[in-house]
Amino acid sequence: MNVYDGERMAEMLGERGMTAAADGNDADLVILNTCHIREKAVDKVYSDIGRMTREDGSRPMIAVAGCVAQAEGSEISRRARTVDIVVGPQAYHRLPDLIAKAGRGEAAVDTDMPAESKFGALPARTKQARPTAFLTIMEGCDKFCTYCVVPYTRGAEISRSWGAILDEAKALVDGGVKEITLLGQNVNAWTGEDDKGRAQGMDGLVRELAKIDALKRIRYTTSHPNDMSDGLIAAHGEVDKLMPFLHLPVQSGNDRILKAMNRSHSVEGYLRLIDRVRAARPDIALSGDFIVGFPGETEEEFADTLRIVDAVGYAQCYSFKYSPRPGTPAADMDGQIPADVMDDRLVRLQAAINRHQVGFNAATVGRRTTILLERAGRYPGQLIGKTPWLQSVHVTAPDQAIGDMIEVDIISAGPNSLAGEIGRRKAA
Repeated sequence: MNVYDGERMAEMLGERGMTAAADGNDADLVILNTCHIREKAVDKVYSDIGRMTREDGSRPMIAVAGCVAQAEGSEISRRARTVDIVVGPQAYHRLPDLIAKAGRGEAAVDTDMPAESKFGALPARTKQARPTAFLTIMEGCDKFCTYCVVPYTRGAEISRSWGAILDEAKALVDGGVKEITLLGQNVNAWTGEDDKGRAQGMDGLVRELAKIDALKRIRYTTSHPNDMSDGLIAAHGEVDKLMPFLHLPVQSGNDRILKAMNRSHSVEGYLRLIDRVRAARPDIALSGDFIVGFPGETEEEFADTLRIVDAVGYAQCYSFKYSPRPGTPAADMDGQIPADVMDDRLVRLQAAINRHQVGFNAATVGRRTTILLERAGRYPGQLIGKTPWLQSVHVTAPDQAIGDMIEVDIISAGPNSLAGEIGRRKAA
């Protein structure tokens, strides 16, 4: 979502005559678009601010945007006096006005969460540099997991309108995009009404987007188990353009820890849900999120997390040590886990995750599949594309171009990527 927000800020400023600097040292304005999920990310913001002053003592105008800006507000300017602008994720459409205020030497802090949609103030999407794009369809979260700061920095769940999403999708496709990833902190909670006033969930939105001829692939992230509707599960088996990949975080494999996290699902319920998804789309690749060292987590409870990793067999996962975020209930819980214990558990968890990821990739060797070429590789004539299962494939294809969809035979697999040979037939 921060990538999407960054692109939208750049497009908005581009409409006002600003262009991307070839080098950070040449920039008149630097925007640090921030995340507040983990403490390390917050520390990095202040480290980056400190590096903005050039050798001659000059510096660009500095704006801090995103969730750190929302959480800390004017405290950022007090802590780092070189910061000129502080703007939260729901107010970045006001960035041009804030730049003007800062240019006049006025305080430029905006962390409001206005009732009106920021999206209506953003410019229309234009030609894209890549064949893939992100599209935010909802923001915020109402789940209030006890470790998570998102409800406090992004606000309550707000779904964008059916028409606005379709208009943006069509503009992206007109600009050369072939794959769209729908975004939201809790993306599968999206609800709305279609152009005929009928209530729709995300499955209806996916089916409508699939009608855009030049759009070849649809993905979405991040989902919550409680919002995987019957219709969305069915769409995975019925909509060819919906890719066979699902990121569905569970966070822990132990019910007591899940309850303490306020995750509102059980291990058994999660595994039943996985079974239903696989019944609808047997070849689906699954991804998840895990937190180790949540307050009070015992060694046996951590072992339950290792067991659910083995039970599901994820194609890939994100895993983190618990990071206490100020203002969240978990930050004040008893039983905070020592850092060395968290380090040890994370190493063991990642070893289990990597074992399954390597196995998943190895199972694709010998398969013919279609990849969407997204970027150049490091060698002459080499391009890199993604399989439907979100695996990166390196292929020598000097006669192809970024944005092409080609058939390849997978000839080898590593832990993080695949190698392919170009097939005989070009995909439609």
